[in-house]
Amino acid sequence: MKDKVVIITGGSSGIGKALAEVFGMNGSKILITGRNSSDLNEAVENLRKKGITITGLQADVSREEDNRTMTAEAIRIYGRIDILINNAGITMRALFEEVELEVVKKVMDINFYGVLYATKSCLPEIIKNKGSVIGISSVAGYRGLPGRTGYSASKFALNGFLEVLRTEMLKKEVHVLTACPGFTTSNIRKRSLTKDGSLQGDSPRNENEMMTAAECAARIYRATVNRKKIIIMTAQGKLAVFLNKWFPVFMDKIVFNEMAKESDSPLK
Repeated sequence: MKDKVVIITGGSSGIGKALAEVFGMNGSKILITGRNSSDLNEAVENLRKKGITITGLQADVSREEDNRTMTAEAIRIYGRIDILINNAGITMRALFEEVELEVVKKVMDINFYGVLYATKSCLPEIIKNKGSVIGISSVAGYRGLPGRTGYSASKFALNGFLEVLRTEMLKKEVHVLTACPGFTTSNIRKRSLTKDGSLQGDSPRNENEMMTAAECAARIYRATVNRKKIIIMTAQGKLAVFLNKWFPVFMDKIVFNEMAKESDSPLK
C-alpha cells in the first residue's frame, strides 16, 4: 500500500480513523472526510503526529456535490486515487411501527446513497489505476436486526450494490471488497438516531466485549492487500450469517431475544 492514495469517508473516529492509521502507517497517502470540523481536525492532527501523510476535508457524503469536491481535492493534492473506503455511516434504533420515515431516509441517504455518490465520483480514477472500492457493510446486511429498520435496509442495499459492482468490474481488474464487521467498538451506537431523529446518547450494548476498531481496521487492511472479495468478521457474525441462510425462522427468534436484551430495548 506504499504511496497508494486512499480516501476514507467518515474518517474522523471509530473504524474510519483506525483505517486511516493502518493504511497511513503502511505508507499510503490519506484523505479523510467528516461532517464535524473539530473532530476531523483533531483526527488529522493526531495522525500527522504519527508521521502519516493525511488531509482532512469537511464533507457530507449524503450530498452529491461534496463527493465531487472530495474527489477533486484528492486529485489536486495527491495526483491520483487508488482506493476508496466507503466507511461513513449512521444507525438508528426504533420499531418500524413507531419510527418517523424521515429517520429511515436519513440513514439511507448516508449509508447507501453516500456510497453511490462517492463511488460514482471516484470510479474513473480507480479504474485507471486498477484500484479498490471498499464498502464497510455489516452482518446486518445479511440478517435484518429488529429495531434497526433503516440500518439493516441500507446494508442489504449496500451488499447488493457492491455485488453488482464487483461483477461489472471483473474485466477491468478493479478490486471490490464487502467488509462486514460484527459489533465493533465505535461511536456509531452513541450517535444512533431514535424514532424521532434525536440522538440516543449512550450505547445500549457493552462496548468492552466487542472487537476493537483497530482490529477491525487491521483485518480490512489485510483483505485489501490480498484483494479479497468478502470478509465477515467475528465468530458471532459468521455464525449468524450461516444460520440465517439455512434456518431463517429459527434465527427470527434468536435475533429477537438477543436484541431484546439491550438496555432500553424497544422490543417487548
